[in-house]
Formats: sequence, structure tokens, C-alpha cells
Amino acid sequence: MAFLAVANIKPETDWKDACIHGDSSGHALSTREVIAFWNEHYEENISSGSYDDVRRKDLIWLVESNLVLRSAINPDASTNDPTRKYAVSVEASDLVKDFGTNDWPSLVENFKGKHGEIKERLAKKRAIAKMPVQLPNGEEIELSPGEHNVIQKAIVEKFLPIYGYDSEILYIGDTTKKILHIEKEKLEELGFFELAHDSLPDVVAYSKTKNWIYLIEAVHSSNPMSRLRHASLERLTAQCIAPRIYVSAFLNRAAFREWVAEISWETEVWIADAPEHLIHFNGNKFLGPHNPD
Repeated sequence: MAFLAVANIKPETDWKDACIHGDSSGHALSTREVIAFWNEHYEENISSGSYDDVRRKDLIWLVESNLVLRSAINPDASTNDPTRKYAVSVEASDLVKDFGTNDWPSLVENFKGKHGEIKERLAKKRAIAKMPVQLPNGEEIELSPGEHNVIQKAIVEKFLPIYGYDSEILYIGDTTKKILHIEKEKLEELGFFELAHDSLPDVVAYSKTKNWIYLIEAVHSSNPMSRLRHASLERLTAQCIAPRIYVSAFLNRAAFREWVAEISWETEVWIADAPEHLIHFNGNKFLGPHNPD
């Protein structure tokens, strides 16, 4: 529907009469005008206040596919500037005007050969954006971009080498893929709780040297080791044969200050921009499992 509006294709319009950027029609639409086009010609009843959804959910695919120009009238306009306007790209002219003809399949192949397919380009962008993380065993995994996963990367590459006593990673999640790496048999051997449980912490590591299990939360916008979280994990790991160490990991002190009142006693706090220091919410003990009397 967004493409029909930008190309000025009404229910009675032939594809050969589609409007292209730079032609005599001068047809180009803002997102509000796209909605008005739908309401007038396709019997829709959409609020003009939905204009941002048109840009983010509809036109973005056409722009990324090189079918539509995002700033046809004013190339220097900002994202929300209504003067920028959208129009069908010149390169897509034959592809649009010859839709439905015998030549169209070959035109599609030519266009894809020149511009590629959007799913392939987006996959490459996602791959470029991913963060490689080197596990202690030498295996490399890739985390999705985002501050939460920046903290997870720091946990693996900075926290555990200092405080992990030769730990191995038994589980690490991801913001887009909950289970990114898991050593299921080892977790079961240690008596860990049901692995499909939605209460898994962000990182689980095990030190054979100390016989300690590290349960670590990467805290960006939620889930520090609060009293409730701590009690829940204590209950879930009650059958573990190794003592547990609970850690809240933050990117910096400012982030920690937002959550300090939530941190449970008998846990640890680690801040990524000061990796060689720990904050102990652990009574008279330093790093180590807390065994209640």
C-alpha cells in the first residue's frame, strides 16, 4: 500500500502510468500524504497521527530495497522533516512500469543483480553489527548489538579471567536469542535447575578449581541481583552440588547507582569500567559463596 501511494497507483491506474522521481508529474509524498492517499483512493480510515508508523514499518522496506527514495525533494532534510518526501527511484522505473508484462521477470533479475536482495543485505548488516566474544575454551560466539550484551561481553572477557578461577562458560544468553551457548550435560551434572526455565541468569560459569558456580546478571535496564531475584535463584539451585556466587554486573558507576538500593546481601557487584575491583554485599566475607548459619 505504501508503494502504491508513492507510485501514484490508484485502483484504476495502469502500472505503465506510475509516477517516477524526476518525471513531469513531480509526484512525491510525505508520510502524512501517504495516509491521505490511502484514505482517499483505497477507502481506508487511518489517522494522520500514524505517520511515523508508515515511515518505520512500511516505507523502510521500500527504501532499503532501492525501490523508493527517502528524500526525493529535499535530500538534506532530517528524518522527521515533512519536506523530504518519498518517490519511486529512477532505477526502479522499468521494473514498475512493466509490471505484469512478459519482460517483468527478467527486469526483476536484473534489478536484484544490481542491488542484491534485501534479506541478504540485512543479514550482512546484522553480521557486521554483532559483537564477537572469545570464550575461555577458545570458542568464539557472536552477541547481538546493544548495551546489555556489551556488559555480557565484558563479563566473559574481563570479569571471569580475573575472578573466575579458570571458569568455563556453561550458559550465556542473548537479547535476540535466549540460549546462545549452553553446556547442558555439565549443568545437569552439577544439579542445575530445569534448563528451559525462564529464570536463567544472563551468564552461568563454573570453576572446577574452586567448585563454584557463578550466576551473573548483566544489568542494563532490569534484573539486578535483588533480594527477590537472589531468593528465587537460591530456591531454583537448591539441588546444585557446588556453592553459588551471585553477581550483578554494570557498565559503569552511574548505572550501578540507579540500582544500588535493590542489590541483595550475600551477592557481589562488578563494574565493567573498573574491572579489577569488586563491591561485596557479603558481610565479612570477600569473594566466595555465602553459607547461611
